[in-house]
Amino acid sequence: MNRRLPPLNALKAFESAARQGSFTAAAEALYVTHGAISRQIQQLEDWLGVSLFERHGRRVRLSAAGQAYLPAIQTALDGIASATEKLQARQQGKRLNINVTPTLAMHWLLPRLTRFQLRYPGVELRLATSDASINNQNADFDIAIRRGKDHWHGFVSHAFLTEREIPVCSPALLERLPIRQAADLALHTLLHSETRPVAWARWLAAAGMPGLQSAADQHFDHYYLALQAAVDGLGVTLGALPVIESELASGKLVAPLAGPEIAVRGYSWAVPQSLVGDELVTAFCQWLEEEGQ
Repeated sequence: MNRRLPPLNALKAFESAARQGSFTAAAEALYVTHGAISRQIQQLEDWLGVSLFERHGRRVRLSAAGQAYLPAIQTALDGIASATEKLQARQQGKRLNINVTPTLAMHWLLPRLTRFQLRYPGVELRLATSDASINNQNADFDIAIRRGKDHWHGFVSHAFLTEREIPVCSPALLERLPIRQAADLALHTLLHSETRPVAWARWLAAAGMPGLQSAADQHFDHYYLALQAAVDGLGVTLGALPVIESELASGKLVAPLAGPEIAVRGYSWAVPQSLVGDELVTAFCQWLEEEGQ
């Protein structure tokens, strides 16, 4: 597709002057003269056929057209800068930006990252946590990890980890109030997560106890808080296997019932289409799939 684009230097001059409200400040920021900024902006206005600034002596103010034009130009320049930084980092073979949900990061990914770094010792991993949905407008990462098997527009994705939920609690709580069958949960506080709002209803129905009334309920906005509350003995939550396998192995949590284990949404990696085929991105995704088996 042939793109009809204005001169890049003129766009940079316009964005800087608009952001700082001054041709002089823009000239200082871009290490050019005031006259150069003025000429570049005039060149852009001639190219567009519209005035982007209202000039009052040496003072300038964005015109209505300039105000409408500025956000798109800032987004485009930010995108160019971000893409350039990522490309340079990958060419050096040193950096991967990973965006992952908080619970998976803390309970599953971090305990395993040593194995990836031993395999790829020169790679710098930058980890950010988020539950936000992903789209091609906010892709400030190389790889995202989210629950589900969604086909995110602008991304290639693949499921790598399945989840099964089962009640878990602290050993101390279980010693005080044993749980030998699902009905015993009526004596306990059930811990809920807003990010998994139907988890208990789903499990109790599968266990044949859809009408069970617990002694109390506590709600948390994030799943990892419900898990920590269970570790601290505040009640019983639904633990996701294999995400909490380290807590079970260490004895911080126990699973008093053999089942049922309810299969729920697992996790998928998602990669912007522009990075499909990137050697380092591919290596990390393949490693995730190995770990998730």
